[in-house]
Amino acid sequence: MNSLERMLIIEDDRSLYRPLKHIFESEGYAVDFAADGAAGLASVRAAPPDIVVLDLKLPKMHGREVCRTIKKETPTLPIVVLSAVADEIDKVVLFELGADDYVTKPFSPRELLARVQSIIRRVQAQSHTSRSVSNKYTFGDVSVDFTKMELTRGGLEVELTHQEFKILEYFVCNPGRVISRDELLNQVWGYNCYPSTRTVDNHLMKLRQKLEDDTLNPTHFKTVHGAGYKFVP
Repeated sequence: MNSLERMLIIEDDRSLYRPLKHIFESEGYAVDFAADGAAGLASVRAAPPDIVVLDLKLPKMHGREVCRTIKKETPTLPIVVLSAVADEIDKVVLFELGADDYVTKPFSPRELLARVQSIIRRVQAQSHTSRSVSNKYTFGDVSVDFTKMELTRGGLEVELTHQEFKILEYFVCNPGRVISRDELLNQVWGYNCYPSTRTVDNHLMKLRQKLEDDTLNPTHFKTVHGAGYKFVP
């Protein structure tokens, strides 16, 4: 039996219900469906599942807004987005909203199963690592509450994206250790989401702009040339 107890698929194409239900239930998942965005969000609020598979083009409420709302209310709930749109800009927006993976239609049920299983393994690994770190953490003049996804610097609130919180938490869980760009891609995004290491560099630049006094000579988020990055509390 898979350790994942329940998944919610928010999808208006009912022809997908039977094949998805069959393959996921055969792997030990309990599967629920919602046919529109509003119903899907209501289902999450009533009984949060272990993972959400979310179509983008939904009636009543667009999948992008559903994703944004779920991640605001339940930040740790993983979401896999389904869409016929393969534009890279849309992917960037979705991951900034907190989506954990992105599967482009048409897809095979087994491809989706593999993506879901990969995310669950990653979430479980991150959860295991996070247990060694308090939900509240302080370094320099920065205080962060990972449970509430709130951060202050010098007593003033600083807004971080969901992805920036995930990166920061991974650094906090691995202080003083050189972390390669590939490791960050695998552990925070997943290789299937972002093949480019420039994504890591761009996010680190934004973290430095928000949390460092001097972005060119950072105190906490140091570059180790040819190797990656190192977090120094």
